[in-house]
Amino acid sequence: MRCPMSDVYVSDCESYDVLLMKRVIQDTVDELGGWDKYVRSGQRVLLKINLIGPKKPEHAATTNPEFVRAVGQLLKEHGADVYVGDSSGGAIAGMAPTKKAFVTSGIQKIADEEGFTILNFDELGPVLIEDKTNYTNDLYITKAFSEVDVVINLPKMKTHSMGIYTGAVKNLFGAVAGLRKAKYHKESPDPLQFGEVLADIHMAIDNMPLHLMDGIVAMQGEGPTAGDPYAAGKILISEDPLALDRVCIEMMGIEAERVSILKASIKRGIGTFDKSKINVHGNADRLEGFTLPRRYSQSKVVDYSKVKGVIDFFKAVPVVNRKKCVNCNSCVDGCPVKAIDRDTKFINYDLCIDCLCCHELCMIEAIDLKSDKKLVNVVRAVSNMFYK
Repeated sequence: MRCPMSDVYVSDCESYDVLLMKRVIQDTVDELGGWDKYVRSGQRVLLKINLIGPKKPEHAATTNPEFVRAVGQLLKEHGADVYVGDSSGGAIAGMAPTKKAFVTSGIQKIADEEGFTILNFDELGPVLIEDKTNYTNDLYITKAFSEVDVVINLPKMKTHSMGIYTGAVKNLFGAVAGLRKAKYHKESPDPLQFGEVLADIHMAIDNMPLHLMDGIVAMQGEGPTAGDPYAAGKILISEDPLALDRVCIEMMGIEAERVSILKASIKRGIGTFDKSKINVHGNADRLEGFTLPRRYSQSKVVDYSKVKGVIDFFKAVPVVNRKKCVNCNSCVDGCPVKAIDRDTKFINYDLCIDCLCCHELCMIEAIDLKSDKKLVNVVRAVSNMFYK
């Protein structure tokens, strides 16, 4: 019996011109069977972008807003209601940048212009995924995925200074809201262990049929935020996130075996990674002059246990600032685990799951993120000055 093949479409697209992107994307979706295969008129469709932090589009760290606009327009023309969502990284040392990231990245602007609904995963709150086969204890992901009909993954083509590569599979880590990302990084510092967390997340999502990668301007070098833009001029589309990542990895000139965070997804059948079982449509030649992270060429063994110490040092917790608090109780009512006392605003940290709903929902900014280390609070204050 012949094993099924996974299709990955690699299309040339030299700019973020919306009409050009729409034509390229529509042609590929037609090849795959048309939008009706994935979305019906009237359905709620969530575009899961890469919003790693408050970075401007020209830095190439986030999914470009014009790319999001093009996909969203196509879906609206098909009759769908379009939502755009993520939870940013960096929610550590008292920084919770998701709300700012939507603005700085240009995503908020195009959403307002196009009538897309923004879903800040830090505001929505999480749901507990109870699966005894999970590697992750107490896996919490955003409830956004269960409140829409379809999720479409829009990763960014990037390198990663620690993990070598970040793409379609890794993009789903944004499903974890708030400070809990740091918890999972601490519990799984090794890329093989962290890959198990990513596989758990993918196994929990059953309404994500399509992945469209923004590779028009990629990030090379020390990604995922400190690298340099690279004009790759590509859009990659597939129903299979692992197959898409395999093709992208080879285009970057990375040996597939070096990307350890994908090994759990391979083992658990998230998709196809075997090159002989992937049909590549289009030009997937190696990207000329593309720079890889310095660590890729290093042979020394990395002690990932040190990550735990760094995360412990920078750990911060939400604290209600009673001088600012006006007793509106939005934090109390919005807490998914009821960890905040209505009268005293005391937060029970034994119940708190670090989702940051309270911080994101407070309209008067009366929820501070505090550490018991003065240096961490200084770092937070300085960093937030740049986020404003």
